[in-house]
Amino acid sequence: MTDEVDRLMAGIAGRKVRDLARAITLVENGGPDGLELLRRLAEQARSDADRPRSHVVGITGSPGVGKSTMTAALITAFRARGQSVAVVAVDPSSPFSGGALLGDRIRMQSHSSDENVFIRSMASRGHLGGLAAAAGHVLRVLDAAGFDVVVVETVGVGQSEVEVAAAADTTIVMLAPGMGDGIQAAKAGILEIGDLFVVNKADREGAQTTARDLRQMISLATSQQNATSQQNATAEADDSVAVWTPPVLTAIASTDTGIDDIVAAVADHRAWALDHGELDRRRLARAREEVVATAVGMVRSRIEDASSMSAFEDSVSAVAHGEADVHGVAEALVDETGSRAGS
Repeated sequence: MTDEVDRLMAGIAGRKVRDLARAITLVENGGPDGLELLRRLAEQARSDADRPRSHVVGITGSPGVGKSTMTAALITAFRARGQSVAVVAVDPSSPFSGGALLGDRIRMQSHSSDENVFIRSMASRGHLGGLAAAAGHVLRVLDAAGFDVVVVETVGVGQSEVEVAAAADTTIVMLAPGMGDGIQAAKAGILEIGDLFVVNKADREGAQTTARDLRQMISLATSQQNATSQQNATAEADDSVAVWTPPVLTAIASTDTGIDDIVAAVADHRAWALDHGELDRRRLARAREEVVATAVGMVRSRIEDASSMSAFEDSVSAVAHGEADVHGVAEALVDETGSRAGS
């Protein structure tokens, strides 16, 4: 075990593709090797605390808005600026295949020969503790590899949008004209998680209308946030409650139109977040969520082990027949889990 972890640590530092892929698999699976690797990565981070951290850029939006095309265009733009890039493409069905979901990402493979680009798909299902824990572990590996930018792309279905936004330093919400995205974004609360909004496929009819509607909704939301912040702020804390106003940009990712503006907006948001302490707050919140999600996963694993016992099945049968209280059975299961962990 130690020999492999030693080899992987060296491979991560050298950005060797196979070693990065193996390391990510280990920390996703959460076995002894993965736990040892995470411990070693933490030790390395402590000894290298002054090293710049990777900037995590989340990309989300409804299916069909062009997220994969945008991701490929952003890779090119970041690389043109001399920045190394890693991409984590979150797939809700399979870590390696999944038909159209990963088929749409084939255009990213044009960067596969670039040693300063790493692309990995990650399944959101099957992780004890959920996406928050799994993504956090993967981001630690990529940060240790020294990538300047890590792009986390979600398929934009359900809770994954919010979870990916929570894992990001800067979140890009993508929309497209003619899909009712503007109003839907307001209804779904997506306005609250976006640091910048991009209306892609801007050559289509209705793009400018979608952008205008978004700007109006964001302006209203930002005004309300500012008013609330000022009410709660003290005189000396005024700077710390400044509210970022998310820009609304238009782009045509398939032709790289507007991509430079998006990269510039990401840099602007990063600078603002650094100046106002927002970056530290987000990373602290991310770490807190990762710890809680990991703990939940550990407890769930222990509960599943305990639930395989015949005594538990008898209790379940009693609940099913109305002969036992479900809360009492659950409490007994938790107590059994705790006693096993302490023994």
